[in-house]
Amino acid sequence: MFERGIDISHETVRFWWNRFRPKFAAEIRKRRIRHPSYSLWRWHVDEVFVRINGVQHYLWRAVDHEGEVLKVFASKRRNRQAALRFLRRAMKRYGSPKIFVTDRLASYGAALRNLGIKRRQRCRRWLNNRAENSHQHFRRREYAIAKFRSFKTLQKFASTHAAVHNLFNLERHLVSRKVYKLNRSAVLAEWRLLAA
Repeated sequence: MFERGIDISHETVRFWWNRFRPKFAAEIRKRRIRHPSYSLWRWHVDEVFVRINGVQHYLWRAVDHEGEVLKVFASKRRNRQAALRFLRRAMKRYGSPKIFVTDRLASYGAALRNLGIKRRQRCRRWLNNRAENSHQHFRRREYAIAKFRSFKTLQKFASTHAAVHNLFNLERHLVSRKVYKLNRSAVLAEWRLLAA
């Protein structure tokens, strides 16, 4: 923007973020749900500890078998009610998967038993690495913005970060340069469409 002669402050960028963030994230999510490629085959579910003003909170995350973040939910507790609320919200939006991969936290088993789908749960060593690895991108951004100040900010940031990361996560190391460039141009065209 500086090249075009526009001088803006950090507050202007923050204002734009608060104003347009929900629109971009909602549109990305709508396109993802409408698109037939999202899968109900296997979900990896995990939680991560997040500190807000020195108080420990939990960020629950559901990731599909391809590594795309489906749902992010922040809570103050890590018990059966929080797990049940998270799973209900995720299944309301995306439907119920065939397999839930979790760690050995008892809250998952209790919540899945309450929903009547306990037999779909799988929890073995290293099986939930897909969800554990999906936290890394969030952690990098969390360190960059120097922690969170409020619960609302955490939820707002996490949901938006997940939607935008899903759009731009092209797994460059798995494809050839030619395919990567094609995918990248398609993503940028979609982003321009969203931002227009």
